[in-house]
Amino acid sequence: MNTRAEQLKAFERLLDIMDELREKCPWDRKQTMESLRHLTIEETYELGDAILDKNMDEVKNELGDVLLHLVFYAKIGSETGDFDIADVANSICEKLISRHPHIYGDVEVADEEEVKKNWENLKLKEGKKSVLEGVPRSLPAMVKANRIQDKVAGVGFDWEEPQQVFEKLQEELGELQHEVGADNRDEIEAEFGDVLFSMINYARFLNVNPENALERTNKKFIKRFQYLEEKAKEKNQALKDMTLAEMDVFWNEAKKL
Repeated sequence: MNTRAEQLKAFERLLDIMDELREKCPWDRKQTMESLRHLTIEETYELGDAILDKNMDEVKNELGDVLLHLVFYAKIGSETGDFDIADVANSICEKLISRHPHIYGDVEVADEEEVKKNWENLKLKEGKKSVLEGVPRSLPAMVKANRIQDKVAGVGFDWEEPQQVFEKLQEELGELQHEVGADNRDEIEAEFGDVLFSMINYARFLNVNPENALERTNKKFIKRFQYLEEKAKEKNQALKDMTLAEMDVFWNEAKKL
């Protein structure tokens, strides 16, 4: 691993390159925070893919892409006179110090859960009106639900036992089935949302990240379905012409792999 001096030198090199690109490259000169926003989101998802794939080379590369974007935003901020990279770094340093009084102060905590509760209470003392203010509006619904539940749990609004959450999930499933039987379309959607919300809550009690869990299943399904497509192609068959029983043979082969 690199020494701290080498790490700082590498970061300085990145800052110098950013300065040069912003001055000389037509594409880089043209970018704004708004134009970079969707690219940053894309890079973050690519980093997430690399993490789930446990591909450390790709994690390193994608972290570099994300870091570039952070430096890019700071460069634009310096040009408008709003902030620069030092302001960004100092801001997060001050926030970390103020929100870790058990490290930088005289507060004592028993465990991780107490740290999380203190974190949310400290944010309220900083002037936030709601613990939910920190949940971005543009988050995907599943990620947002997970963050909402995590944050309210941080101030004590939570179930006590996993079994209670499971029973709530069963209750919501029963309500969904009732509305399905009544063929009430609006209520079906509402109850389906409640089921999903309860499932995400249950995942939290099982220490399972629902987004990661679903994405792993997505990847597994894609891999198995593509195996099915390959086998069908080898037999010169079109999937649309195959019976479900025929497809199940290849699907079960894929599961064994």
